[in-house]
Amino acid sequence: MSNYTKSTDFASKDSLASGNAAKIVKGTEIDTEFNNIATAVATKADLASPTFTGTPSLPSGTTGVTQSTSDDSTKLATTAFVQDIAAAVKNELYPVGSIYTNSSVNTNPATLLGFGTWAAFAAGRVMVGFDSGNSLFDTAEETGGSADAITVSHSHTATSSVSDPGHTHTYSGVTAPSGSGDSTRAGVPTTRTTNAAFTGISVSTSISTEGSSGTNANYQPYITVYMWKRTA
Repeated sequence: MSNYTKSTDFASKDSLASGNAAKIVKGTEIDTEFNNIATAVATKADLASPTFTGTPSLPSGTTGVTQSTSDDSTKLATTAFVQDIAAAVKNELYPVGSIYTNSSVNTNPATLLGFGTWAAFAAGRVMVGFDSGNSLFDTAEETGGSADAITVSHSHTATSSVSDPGHTHTYSGVTAPSGSGDSTRAGVPTTRTTNAAFTGISVSTSISTEGSSGTNANYQPYITVYMWKRTA
């Protein structure tokens, strides 16, 4: 934009002697001054609702008015306003205590996102949801479990008891009269018992071994990522 520069020093004419031709104010001088003024005015922005072209900027040292972050009008925004909005969005997305994960880049989020203080988090652990009804999970950042727990192979024992006392059978018959050598004479009815006998049955019970021994045998399915926690 053009600034007005006066072409004629009219005040200096007052000190000139009468009769000096330069003391006279000429119409061309006045005309030149008005033309210069018109050119300068035409290139200035209006005070009310100006429309800028090109790349407008504030003069060095000038402070613009920073609007509130809730202002959604078409007012000009300062860099401070933009930074405030960016900070509000960042803090809303990742407040202190938030967890950031990345499956391939192990770079501190302070560098990637440009804000906050971050610390590597939960090395070698998976995350579990808060559960107020379970004493293992009712406190934030409570830890437990063991990566080196051993799932032990084991077996069960069973006892079988078989008792076979043996058994006998009875049968009926007759015997010859005592002292009589006459086999034709009638005998005396009697009951006799056989010798004891045993079945010879044996019982064997076995239980198969279950489980597998070894460290890290009880991991849940997992996938490794980089995790960071915002601390400030």
